[in-house]
Parts: sequence; structure tokens; C-alpha cells
Amino acid sequence: MTADPLHWRGAKLVLTCGDRLLVMRRDDIPTINWPGAWDLPGGGREGDETPVACALRELAEETGLRLAPSRLSGGARALPHKPGRVGFYFRAEITEAEAASARLGDEGAELRLMPVAEFVAHPRAVPHFRDVVREMLGVS
Repeated sequence: MTADPLHWRGAKLVLTCGDRLLVMRRDDIPTINWPGAWDLPGGGREGDETPVACALRELAEETGLRLAPSRLSGGARALPHKPGRVGFYFRAEITEAEAASARLGDEGAELRLMPVAEFVAHPRAVPHFRDVVREMLGVS
């Protein structure tokens, strides 16, 4: 799917390390969407950046991890985000060393590797991201 510059909102990453997923717990601030919920790294588009550039910038800001665009596998998945808008989702495998070096940036309360099965069943995971992970990783 080609990114419509007026209608795509942001990009997220499904980052696996073996059977675990790198996730962050959102700040517990009542004025934000999904306060305190488990989230995927990524976020909103800035300016005219591409979906890949958005995902990688957000990843660096939120975790300190810097991945080459070639590390993103499976291509972009453009999925409904809000009526008339889409979000782009990418997948990458990270190493144990990369996972250990990840650090929270200015946002979020906790960063950790969570078993994929735990995330897709977790009552405090952002519901639509549970579905994205299920689809992208082929888990139930």
C-alpha cells in the first residue's frame, strides 16, 4: 500500500527477540490514550517523513535503538487506525545485546521483553496492538 501523505498517522514496530516482544508501558497520565497500557515502540509522523523513517526515528527516541531500514522485514503493513487513516506496522528481529541495551527515552514508564503469548493475552496491552501482533506473527 502506498502511503497517502494526508491520511497516514504513524508507524509502530513489532520487535521480536526469539519468542519475546520488546514493549513499553505507557505513562500513567489520564490525558493520554491508553494510560499505563503495554504498547509497541513507535508513534506519530512528523512532517513529511516516510513510514520507515517515522518508525525508526520513534524507535531511537523511545528506546535508544538504531536499526538500519534493511532490518525491517515483511514490508509495511498498513492497517486501519482511525476512520480514514492508517498506521504502518513493521517487523524486525533484534539481538539479545540490542534488547539489553534498550533504554527508555523521555516517554514511558517501563521497557521490557515480554513473551509474545503474554502480550497478545495481556488485559493491559493496547487491544488493537494485540491484534497487530497476532496477525504479523501468526499467533493466536
